[in-house]
Parts: sequence; C-alpha cells; structure tokens
Amino acid sequence: MVDFTLTDEQRDFQKLAHDFAVKEIRPVAEHHDETEEMPWEVMRKAHRLGLTTFYFPEEYGGGGVQDPITHFIINEELAWGCGGIQTCISSTGLAAAAIMGMGTEAQKEQWIPMFCGDELRIGAMALTEPEAGSDAQAIKTVARRENDSWVLNGKKCFITNGGIADLHVVFATTDPSLGWAGLAGFVIEKDTPGLVMGKKEKKLGVRASHTSELFLDDCRIPVENQLGFDPSGGAGFGALGALKMLEYTRPGVGSAAVGIARAAYEFALEYAQQRVQFGKPILTKQAISFPLADMATAIDAARLLCWRAGWMQRQNLPFKNAEGSMAKLFAGDTAMWVTTQAVQILGGYGYMKDFPVERWMRDAKIYQIWEGTAEIQRLVISRAVAGRGFF
Repeated sequence: MVDFTLTDEQRDFQKLAHDFAVKEIRPVAEHHDETEEMPWEVMRKAHRLGLTTFYFPEEYGGGGVQDPITHFIINEELAWGCGGIQTCISSTGLAAAAIMGMGTEAQKEQWIPMFCGDELRIGAMALTEPEAGSDAQAIKTVARRENDSWVLNGKKCFITNGGIADLHVVFATTDPSLGWAGLAGFVIEKDTPGLVMGKKEKKLGVRASHTSELFLDDCRIPVENQLGFDPSGGAGFGALGALKMLEYTRPGVGSAAVGIARAAYEFALEYAQQRVQFGKPILTKQAISFPLADMATAIDAARLLCWRAGWMQRQNLPFKNAEGSMAKLFAGDTAMWVTTQAVQILGGYGYMKDFPVERWMRDAKIYQIWEGTAEIQRLVISRAVAGRGFF
C-alpha cells in the first residue's frame, strides 16, 4: 500500500517549520546573505522550538522523531525560508550521524546529549581535504597513536562550522597503506590545543553558513575519542560504514534543495500572474506558462524521490540502486534549473538583489556540489545499477 497522506505529527511539524521560516528566517535572510554573519539568534530560537533536536533519540535528550520523511518535510520548509539559514540550523546533523553510526554506546551517551541541552551547541564533520574530496581514500590527515592519546596532523577544507563548532568529528588515516580500512573518525571538542581554524571562506551562496579551513597541528586527544574505540589501537573501526551513511543522509540534503526550488517557483508564479506585458499577464504566454509547468512537475518529482528514499529507510530497505543518491542528484539539479528559470521569468528584475530569486539561484548551486557532486552521484548510481556497490 502506498499512501502520501501526512500524519497529524508531520502536518504539525510542517506548520511549525513553515511558520518559523515566515516569521524568523525570511525577514533576516537578505541581511545574513549580505553580511555572511551566522544567524545565532535564529538558531537559538530554532533550538528552543526543538527544530535542531527533534530527530535525536529520546534517551539522549532529543525529540525521538525517527521518521526520515518528517525530517525531510522540516528541511524543505526551513530551506524555503533560506537555504543558508537552514544549513545553520541543520548542520550539526552530519557530525551527530557519524557519532550515532560509528560510536559506542558510551560515546553516544557522552556527546549526543551535548546537542540536546538547554543551550545551543553545534557540531562539524571534517572529511574534505584539498586533495581528498570525492576520493576519501586520499585523506592525508594522519592520526598517530601515542600511549593513551591520538595525535592528529593535517588540513581540512570547506568545513561547515569549522573551528567554531563545540564538537568536531574529524576523519583521519591511522595507516595510509590500508586505504579504507585505515580511516577512522575522531571526536575533538572545542578549544582543544592544536585544533585551529584557518581562513573563513567567502562563498557564492548559502552565505549565512560558516565555512572554513581547519588545521590539526599536533592535536592530542584521548584514545577514547576514536569513534568505535578499539582498545587494541587497531585500524579505524567502522569508517567505511560511516562514509556509506552519506548515501542515507543525501535525501535530507535533497529535501532542502526542494525547498529552495519551491520558493523560487512560487515567487516566479506570483510575478507572472501580476506582471502585465502586451495587455495581459505574462502567465498567459506559453513562453512563461510552460516553464512554470515544468518547474512544478520537477519539484514534485524531486520531493517524491526524497520521500521514496525516506520510506525505504523507514522500512529498513537497502538502497540497492543508490536511491539516496538519485534523490539528492535530481533534487540538486532541479533546484539549480528551477531557480535559473525563475530569474529568467523575472527578466531584469530577477538579476537584481531587490528580488530574492538571484539569491535562491546562488544558494541552489551548492546542492550540485556538497555531500557528493552531481557527477559523483551519477558514478554511485551507475555502479549500483551495475551491481558493483557504491565504492
């Protein structure tokens, strides 16, 4: 049985997130895009409403909402408000996913409640390096075991919340000769000596979100801070599994792309209804109405791909054909295409900062790049359908 009816809980969360986007996000979105300042006050308000913690298990202090589709619905509404601010609100999720997927029970009990307390705490996941983006096996950050410590050295780049997070999950190799098997995840808390923020990046879009370089300079942490702590000091435990988890987080990224696309479509539709040329609203012209029809269709298709992936997760069904990558790929491409069409429909006004569609177009581009480029998604999908696995 297939049923697209939202539950009462999902409708309540949808309204909560949409109202928050209308009242708290949209009024300040332009300011934070212009200044590139983190929207701390908006994030704190979201935290007080549970929008940063609803998906954590109750035993760790979270809301206990484990349904992926509910998560996607919230992402879409917040990104409809602003993709950059939604990124700030949701950015701790990747670090938390690594801890939940790789950590021991003791580690989950130690660190997950940190994100669920009364005061806002944020996380960062540091995987990407200058020479290791799509090719995670090329990671050069090294973790060296010294008695009861790990000592990390290396450089990370393009790290969301890098250097300002209360907790960083850093991927490093314990033995470069082991490839995937040598990778491990390490939890590094804020103000640990040797954890140094580098340059804060100036970006095309999602400018409210903080992105920076991250340096590890003889950064010493307790041996217990290795996720899935192996007392024998062996190679990284579960790192490959955590990287495969990206396949399961990708539909959530796709749902945010859907929100940006929907915002641009709705604005362009309203403009086309009001803008009069040659004596009639431009919506009456096929040159305008047909692209809007395609935009609406693509947005629905992208949302349904995300929801299909969420349904599969809820049913514990494997992504045999890389359905998570399909959702993220199509949603990211849709967001870029729809926002570009919205700019075109507005014409000269679409190119001006007085209207938000140019910002949405800039924000949309990153969804074809982060958490696996569109090209990598196609590689993952092609390998999956050929029966060769994801990696």
